[in-house]
Amino acid sequence: MYSFLRPFVFNIDPEIAHDLAIKSLKLNLLPKSFFETKNEDLLEIDILGKKFPNPIGLAAGFDKSAEVYNSLLKFGFGFIEVGTITPRRQLGNIKPRMFRLEQDQALINRLGFNNDGLEIVKKRIKKNRPKGILGINIGPNKDTKNKIEDYIICLKELHEQSDYLTINISSPNTENLRDFHEEHLFSSLLEDLTSAKKKLNIRKPIFIKISPDIKDSDTDKICELIIKYQIEGIIISNSTDKNREKLIDKNNNKERGGLSGKPLKNISTQLIKKFNKKLKGKTIIIGVGGIDSGQDVFDKIISGASLVQLYTGMVYKGPGIVRDIKNELIQILKREKVKKLEELIGTNS
Repeated sequence: MYSFLRPFVFNIDPEIAHDLAIKSLKLNLLPKSFFETKNEDLLEIDILGKKFPNPIGLAAGFDKSAEVYNSLLKFGFGFIEVGTITPRRQLGNIKPRMFRLEQDQALINRLGFNNDGLEIVKKRIKKNRPKGILGINIGPNKDTKNKIEDYIICLKELHEQSDYLTINISSPNTENLRDFHEEHLFSSLLEDLTSAKKKLNIRKPIFIKISPDIKDSDTDKICELIIKYQIEGIIISNSTDKNREKLIDKNNNKERGGLSGKPLKNISTQLIKKFNKKLKGKTIIIGVGGIDSGQDVFDKIISGASLVQLYTGMVYKGPGIVRDIKNELIQILKREKVKKLEELIGTNS
């Protein structure tokens, strides 16, 4: 069905198409049975005391204000991450701010953390309890004077509504946000977050979402600090504001913003391998970037990821992508004679 609809969808501005998708998902019309997969128990994985039905999650950026996470769970995702949520409502950057690169199966966006703000999101989740594992991605407001304080506000107000919280320090669309990758700022952030977590008796895991554009020299320092502060997970990675030279599509490849999709696949996989060697299983890795097949998931997992996330792949292949990935992944496991997916984590790193 989506292959039939896609030409019509792709004739619409990307952000308008996204808004229409959110509105249609609110109707909750598609039955869960349409997306069911046989033998999915092979894909179950226990992480941080939670049983994930499969390792495939939806990355933050689609359900920015936590409006349709339960409808999205019906697509067969193992978990959903909403956000990025900021303390105050934020409109984001000037439109147009999202662009398709169809020949590259990629997107460029400079949305700028547009969301309804934590108070509305908190009430929304309280009213409509998640029917699966829900992560909340949090970040600072654009005009804030203290970014760390904004993270702590969101942590305090939203931890009860989530299964985990992601600290987004990696968006290329918020000025100076990526400065948190620098050693002294990263250390200060983790120190304040873990202190606040202890003081408030917050037991939910914290994940850190990093940029794919970090320097090789920063990898060791980031890993050392993540281990020191016992951060439970690291998401590798966000979109890139580099890697434009090999793009095929010439229409939008000069636009500012974060590039996601297929051009990011190998970059993120290699970064996962690097971090896996340094972290040595002390922190779980969530792999993101260019995933649209079972083979892509397999490659991320054998490189060291325990879980994966996608977003751009669903834009190009539609809501049936999760079912198709799971079916392909199950066939790979049978071919490899592996009884459980978790046996493969880091076997090729």
